[in-house]
Amino acid sequence: MRKNLILFPLLATSVLNVLAKDKQPNIVFILADDMGYGDVSYLDVRSKLKTENLDGMARDGVIFTDAHSSSSVSTPTRYGILTGRYNWRSTLKQHVLYGYSKALISPERSTMASMLKAQGYTTAGIGKWHLGWDWNNIDAGSDKVDFSKPIANGPTTRGFDYYYGFCGSLDMPPYVYIENDMPTAQPDKETQSKGKYNWWRKGPTSPDFVHEDVLPNLIDRACNYIKEKAVSDQPYFLYLPLPAPHTPILPTKEFQGKSGLGEYGDFVLMVDAMVGRVLKAVKESGEDKNTIVVFTTDNGCSPAAGIKDMIAQGHYPNSIYRGHKADLFDGGHRVPCILRWPGGAKPHYVDQTVCLTDFYATFAALNDCTLKDTEGEDSYNLMPAITSKKDVAPIREAIIHHSIAGQFTIRRGEWKLLLSPSSGGWSNPKPNNVKALASLPLVQLYNMKTDPSEQKNLEAQYPDKVVELRALLVKYVEEGRSTPGKPQKNDGDYPWKQLDDVLLK
Repeated sequence: MRKNLILFPLLATSVLNVLAKDKQPNIVFILADDMGYGDVSYLDVRSKLKTENLDGMARDGVIFTDAHSSSSVSTPTRYGILTGRYNWRSTLKQHVLYGYSKALISPERSTMASMLKAQGYTTAGIGKWHLGWDWNNIDAGSDKVDFSKPIANGPTTRGFDYYYGFCGSLDMPPYVYIENDMPTAQPDKETQSKGKYNWWRKGPTSPDFVHEDVLPNLIDRACNYIKEKAVSDQPYFLYLPLPAPHTPILPTKEFQGKSGLGEYGDFVLMVDAMVGRVLKAVKESGEDKNTIVVFTTDNGCSPAAGIKDMIAQGHYPNSIYRGHKADLFDGGHRVPCILRWPGGAKPHYVDQTVCLTDFYATFAALNDCTLKDTEGEDSYNLMPAITSKKDVAPIREAIIHHSIAGQFTIRRGEWKLLLSPSSGGWSNPKPNNVKALASLPLVQLYNMKTDPSEQKNLEAQYPDKVVELRALLVKYVEEGRSTPGKPQKNDGDYPWKQLDDVLLK
């Protein structure tokens, strides 16, 4: 795949020094929101943006050129990262949660935070949660909340020693910070649906919740956390899910006009600068060699960013890949993914297919933790690929992706099968366009080696490959896992009728 993107050369680094230390590696996991593969200039030299900090991180780190989120939208991807389990195994079979949604991760399920906590880590989440929690509602079934009382089933009940952030996206009310389980201030106003913010939903807003300041506020707190915890003998895990460059697109004055690509480009450069601040805090903490920093995104760039206008200016936010956020096409779920660990991994590329769910098992293996059958059901250990510059055997047998409409695609090696005649999301052909879909085959089969932009459907030429991939997907669904182990149950009734329409004819 690298031949399709002209990548900058790697720099040399010191000899690998993996675990010659007294302390387990710290882990900082940065998750940007709605940012595409082509937005990182190191990954696509056509990029009209110059992401200096991410480029530096890439030069010093491990670059996963074929990394994917488990879903092409926010909530499901976050579920997959924190549980190591495909999102569609949860009760959420399509779409995303909202600001008043109940907790999605069940109390008995282990998370990346609780797993690492059991291995001796202190754990923190700072940023966008978007996995639901239980507000203290005044009336059952309503959105009227008593903000003077604590939330229930929030991050502190899912493995995090400390949490500071908010419930959904920056366009989803209520606009209230939560520190641990308590609102930091009472809402004293309601934002309006129209005004200076784009893609906006009105709702209760606290006086300390200033939308333009949210991203730098989170980074301030993350940097302070890193500095405070680095002096301890206890390793730390910081989960840092950013609200940007998702809508509302709000670059601060320092970045306005900086990109020449409009507000979205400016916001991406602001994200890059915030990543730079985190990397600087890690270096200044004295723990640089012993700290793993991961940067990735929850899905591809959204059309709300103005993709067409950027392409007209020569910038391709989702690189060569078809589609965008919400889709089954790679533009929806192929994401930038960089891991920097100066004391444990030399700079190199990993070209094999990986999923963000894999970091659960990877961090477990890092700490010699054996996973139970009931955790990380779709998580593979990436440590062999991270710690070796040599090619290693494929770690994953296959990978499944999910769209906003709840539709499926499965990738095995160079072959990718979309179990839909549509994009499964927001690009054409759309799932609800009955007239357009009537003339299309029920499935789509692409060779991602020869056709990474998914332009030529080969389902008619390779019917055996369609059957093979369909059977593997069914196996993964029915066994409740895609990794070796005892079969598990999925949560809730699986909508097999949706698959039967395209699989059993």
